[in-house]
Amino acid sequence: MANRWRQGSRSLREEAGRLRRLFNYTRPYRGLLLVSWLATAGYAASGAGLAHMVEPIFDKVLIQHVDVVPVALTIVLLYALKGLCAFLSTTLVATVGQRAVTDLRNQLYGHVLNQSYAFFSRNTTGSLMSHITTDVEKIQTAVSELAGDVLKEGLTVVGLVIVLFVKDWRLAIIALVGMPLAFLPLVRLTRYLRASSETSLRRWRDISEILQETISGFRVVKAFGMERFEIGRFRRAAQRLFHVNMRITRTSAVMPPIMEFVGGLVLVGALFYGSYSIDAKRLTTGEFTSFVAALFYMYTPVKRLARVNSTLQGALAAGSRIFAVLDTHQEVSEAKDARPLARLRERIEYRDVGFRYSDGEGSVLRRVSFTSRPGEVVAIVGTSGAGKTTLVNLLPRFYDVTDGAVMIDDVDVRTATLKSLRDQIGLVTQETTLFNDTVRANIAYGLEDVDETRIETAARAALAHDFILDLPRRYDTVIGERGSRLSGGQRQRIAIARAILKDPPILILDEATSALDTESERLVQEALANLMRGRTTLVIAHRLATVRRADNILVIDGGEVKETGTHVELLKRPGGVYKRLYELQFRDEDPAL
Repeated sequence: MANRWRQGSRSLREEAGRLRRLFNYTRPYRGLLLVSWLATAGYAASGAGLAHMVEPIFDKVLIQHVDVVPVALTIVLLYALKGLCAFLSTTLVATVGQRAVTDLRNQLYGHVLNQSYAFFSRNTTGSLMSHITTDVEKIQTAVSELAGDVLKEGLTVVGLVIVLFVKDWRLAIIALVGMPLAFLPLVRLTRYLRASSETSLRRWRDISEILQETISGFRVVKAFGMERFEIGRFRRAAQRLFHVNMRITRTSAVMPPIMEFVGGLVLVGALFYGSYSIDAKRLTTGEFTSFVAALFYMYTPVKRLARVNSTLQGALAAGSRIFAVLDTHQEVSEAKDARPLARLRERIEYRDVGFRYSDGEGSVLRRVSFTSRPGEVVAIVGTSGAGKTTLVNLLPRFYDVTDGAVMIDDVDVRTATLKSLRDQIGLVTQETTLFNDTVRANIAYGLEDVDETRIETAARAALAHDFILDLPRRYDTVIGERGSRLSGGQRQRIAIARAILKDPPILILDEATSALDTESERLVQEALANLMRGRTTLVIAHRLATVRRADNILVIDGGEVKETGTHVELLKRPGGVYKRLYELQFRDEDPAL
């Protein structure tokens, strides 16, 4: 029993902490929030005033036949004030809620983009999309309702309770004594609602993951005739979401009937006492009617407050998921005293570099050392999983070394600002990333105020200008998601044009031609030659031509550099790793073998 109480207490503290953290996003807009609260107070006061005006309607106008004009004007003014305050309160609170949640969504998106490669390997695209869309939407609804309804309806209840006690404090106590009975089920159902809300968000994440996988991989789905299977998988996920949401709906819907029943009992008790008090001349008909009107009027805000609990539990569940992401700090961070890195002049050096993933066993790289001078081409070869891509990813600090150091002109890259480091590096990979924008925007990606001449010059050097002129709108042609309207070779040449325009002194090529046909490869190789001219280049080599022209070849095996040398030197080593790999991969391409 004691353990359960401690766990419940800890859970309440955690939820209160998350709620405070959510509402911290409204702090920049507290001026608007203050005005909305003043409007809310006016709304509550005018509502209580209208309930009070029932008394003079009965006692003075209907029974004593006094002048109706003052009473009528008062009622009109109260309704006008209530309407104005309701408008101001609703719009201002909505403004604060929308702005606060927009700030949260922007922070979450920026935080996600600033994470390391390891973060994206542990989190699926679908789950991250679910956080930024569905989870934030849940919080947006809650912030608006909590900041608006809780205060507006809460103050309305307070104002009406004051009216009840002013009319007859004994009758007020009788009427309100049953109210706690309506909230007891609410307390018990809160945990159930919270658990169901968390499950609902997980089901939304499952749907987002299925959507992302099947839409991005639709060619594979169609090629293997898996449409029916994927549709069935989606329907099962949607059905699971439906069942969870219906549990939430049923749990939320059970509260109004309970409250109505309790309210009915309260009203019956008030009628008995009220009729007795009227007979005893302690209450007038107008006072009792005003009391009953306030009691009826109180039902709507109390019901809304009960419904807010469902929204609150959904928001807390969403908040815990979002804060879990926000509290995952990027593994690659910029040093506080980081300085801009000067443009490469002398060399890139890997000094006894070792690397292991934080959640992995053993090292991926061990004691890797080599030096590359300006203008040199270093080819990195090895079997799949040897650590080639990890090795080049350490240079732009997509990961940080766990041993040793990566140096540029004797400056550890970890001491440089990330922008100055990555501004010096161009990247062309096998899986070209283009955006659903124009050709011009994709070539000039990451640069501002680039004139047309420079873009065209880069496209010509990448051998892309001619095919761009054949596109419907030339450089203004939108190329589709991931460049889907272009061929593989065309996409690669756009990516090469992007790298040429950036003009970095360091270039990383990650098997940039391995997925192309012969004709496309010839064009891309020629474009790459233009790109590589005068740049220090690290190449994850896949094709013979790249290996042959490298100034130095690193042979990676088991995370270690087993051999180094030129193409000719390594082939002369009997029983060498490179010679064995070369014979396996390139014998058919090299007539000299």
